[in-house]
Amino acid sequence: MFYQIKNNYIVLSITAKPNAKKSEIVGIFNDTLKIALKAPATEGKANHELIKFLSSYFKIPKTEIQLLTGQTGRIKRVQIPLNDETIRKTEELIHKI
Repeated sequence: MFYQIKNNYIVLSITAKPNAKKSEIVGIFNDTLKIALKAPATEGKANHELIKFLSSYFKIPKTEIQLLTGQTGRIKRVQIPLNDETIRKTEELIHKI
C-alpha cells in the first residue's frame, strides 16, 4: 500500500518522475504512488515541485508537508496531516487507481 496512517499523519510512499510535461499522478508503481513532476531533478527543484503539487492536490499549506526521506532519490516518503480532506483525497486516489 502506498500510504500509512501514523500519529495523526498520512505517510505517502512516492516514486517521483522528474522532467515530465506536467505534474500529475500517474498511478501505483511497486506499492508507491507514482507522480510525474514537471521540474528537473536538480538543486531540489523536483522536491519543491512535489511539495507544491501535493499542497494543491490535498488543499493544505506547503508548510504542513514534510519530506521524510528521499531528498536525493526518486523514492520518497512524505508526511501530511490527517484531516477530513486528506482522508477523502486519499480514498479518492485508491478508487481512481
